[in-house]
Amino acid sequence: MKKLLLCFVLLAASVSAFAQTGNDIQDRDTNLLKAALKGWHVRIGAGFNLGGTSPLPLPRSIRSIDDYNPDLCIALEGAVEKQFEDSPWGMHIGVRFENKAMETDATVKNYHMEAVNADGSGEIKGAFTGHVKTYVDNRYLTFPILAVYHFGDRWSVSAGPYLAWMFNGSFTGEAYGKDVLDEAGIRIGTDAYIRDLDPTGEKTEVTRATYDFSNNLRKFHWGLQVGGEFRAYKHLSAFVNLQWGLNGIFPKDFDSVTFSLYPIYATVGFNYLF
Repeated sequence: MKKLLLCFVLLAASVSAFAQTGNDIQDRDTNLLKAALKGWHVRIGAGFNLGGTSPLPLPRSIRSIDDYNPDLCIALEGAVEKQFEDSPWGMHIGVRFENKAMETDATVKNYHMEAVNADGSGEIKGAFTGHVKTYVDNRYLTFPILAVYHFGDRWSVSAGPYLAWMFNGSFTGEAYGKDVLDEAGIRIGTDAYIRDLDPTGEKTEVTRATYDFSNNLRKFHWGLQVGGEFRAYKHLSAFVNLQWGLNGIFPKDFDSVTFSLYPIYATVGFNYLF
């Protein structure tokens, strides 16, 4: 988290420096650019995504989230925006490169699991009780299409759908058990086990097993985005938005994960306004 905050400070400083050094060039070209775009204003932005890929609601098989790490998720966007004449309303169309990543560690019971045993004994499949670590890192080209409402010259809010194409994705993890010790401190096993096929099947102890569903991820995504923006200077604004995915990251016919997972992320960053 400290690295994430440091990167955010450096990003803010870089954008601010760029805004100051670019003012003279921008001022000379503003009228020509506005004439060419006929009222559409160009902007570029950068920020960080914070959030996770989660089922809604959490299934009963996930008993607790023991650890969460948002990882470093960067969003870079170019967009055009137009405010309609004599109206506070406007329109925003953009294209954004971004990644949405996280790591979680959860305690589960009777959690459907398909994995490969780390001891080389082959695949396991059934109702798993123990601990699960999940690693998600997906990269998208996202196209937001937003309605914008302006409150004066500085504040605005926006909302609308987005479409996204995932061009690179990773979904991996491991199921594992923690050592169980007797009164003398001697290891007698682990607290993780799997029952064959369903919760009533044959019970087998699990030390560690891994899975990789990266090739099963859905390519096309869509959802809703809402946000707000504050124009701090003539050419610099700060923004925050929330993106809520409305289709799961896996296709409906993928049954190795038995519940839908939705990407839900907030983006905080800065825009340079031409």
